[in-house]
Amino acid sequence: MGALERLIVIAHGLAVQFGNSCEVLIHDVRTDMDKSLVYIENGNISNRQIGDGPSHVVLDVLQNDDGSDGRFGYLTKTKEGRILRSTTIYIRDDEGKIQYLLGINQDITNFVMMHNSLAQIIATPIDGPVEQITSSVSDLLDDLLVNAERLVGKPGPLMNKMERLRAIKYLYEKGAFLISKSSEKIGDYFNVSKFTLYSDLNTVKEECNSSTET
Repeated sequence: MGALERLIVIAHGLAVQFGNSCEVLIHDVRTDMDKSLVYIENGNISNRQIGDGPSHVVLDVLQNDDGSDGRFGYLTKTKEGRILRSTTIYIRDDEGKIQYLLGINQDITNFVMMHNSLAQIIATPIDGPVEQITSSVSDLLDDLLVNAERLVGKPGPLMNKMERLRAIKYLYEKGAFLISKSSEKIGDYFNVSKFTLYSDLNTVKEECNSSTET
């Protein structure tokens, strides 16, 4: 039995254990990132299916691998507004490179609604970042571009060079350029040539490498 088959057994066991309010999935990040989702149970929770692409978290993990075993107990949100308590476990090879990601998403929407109702009385709303879950790389890239525009405060074509570099740095750090053919869409968004985009990207990479070294 291969590593993926063993992981599927574990994933199935988790889905059975926690019931239909818990989505369990596996991303295979060794080859085609556009279709990284290779296994899922209770996919109705996030409306994803086998063959879908990565989420924000998956790209961030691959772009900024901190060498840990995973991310545990963070909040995510589906397009439909469901709030999930999520855990992502990194499955590595003998050399420490991430091969698979095992995701566990427990739907806590009803609990959050109860919490918010109580919060109106006790004045303690839920805080902290909540990541958006997407089902396709196209939607994911659109979300990242919207976030970049929100970060700078103006649409891509209206940004000056410094503002565009700031937006591109955000996209780079979030792993946007890991998506195949993303440079075409990003270049169109900023209304710049491929040469200009790659020149800006190289500037951002040099800045990031320089800050890491210091």
